[in-house]
Amino acid sequence: MNRHEIRKEIFKAVFMNEFHDSQEMEAVLSNFLSGRDSAEEEDLAKNNRSAEDEEYIKTKSEDIIDHLTEIDEKINSCVDGWKTSRMAKVDLTLIRLALYEISIENLPVGVAINEAVTLADEFGTDNSASFVNGALAKLVKEK
Repeated sequence: MNRHEIRKEIFKAVFMNEFHDSQEMEAVLSNFLSGRDSAEEEDLAKNNRSAEDEEYIKTKSEDIIDHLTEIDEKINSCVDGWKTSRMAKVDLTLIRLALYEISIENLPVGVAINEAVTLADEFGTDNSASFVNGALAKLVKEK
């Protein structure tokens, strides 16, 4: 898998956290990575995930989830007029992912924002890409 495909899978895994209890997430993530339903099996075959890819997706997803409180504090303190509780879940997950990559992994800002905007175009609403871009620009400026 290339970096974009891996990032997309991490986004999906972190997004699922919004709908599951923290005690369930390990099983949910395991099911997601094993591709137990037919749609996931198609994705698995299409993306051709290696064992290394799956381990990376699992590790990074869990680490992002572990840092959510810290990440959300940054978001809530910088994005005027919006709190994480009011944001669309797709947009919020993409902002969290990019902020994690910038703050924790020290990924170049432009790369993280570009990837988040690209995924917002794919998974979000018509306004998601501009919202994610604006929120991340504000967060990076405040960093």
